[in-house]
Amino acid sequence: MTYVRACGLSELEEDTPKRVELDGTPVSIVRTEGEVFAINDICSHANVSLSEGEVEDCAIECWLHGSSFDLRTGKPSGLPATRPVPVYPVKIEGDDVLVSVTQES
Repeated sequence: MTYVRACGLSELEEDTPKRVELDGTPVSIVRTEGEVFAINDICSHANVSLSEGEVEDCAIECWLHGSSFDLRTGKPSGLPATRPVPVYPVKIEGDDVLVSVTQES
């Protein structure tokens, strides 16, 4: 698994998604409930940026139609979305937030 720097931990505001692009993959980085999560930034229902939505109860809500996705699993918790979005492993090293968007073979 290859980790790349996504952003600085100090750049993240609580419950405020930060959009980054890692190896061509749009990713939303979220600091909430004492943890940092990385989830694919594109809603599986409407192909819009999840980082423009709100974060509550360890979920990110799509601003367009209101579907929420669990930041831990990527599973949708409300319609109209029915398909999960990918989540990515995160490591914190000092002030660096490292994310792996590569899949193991």
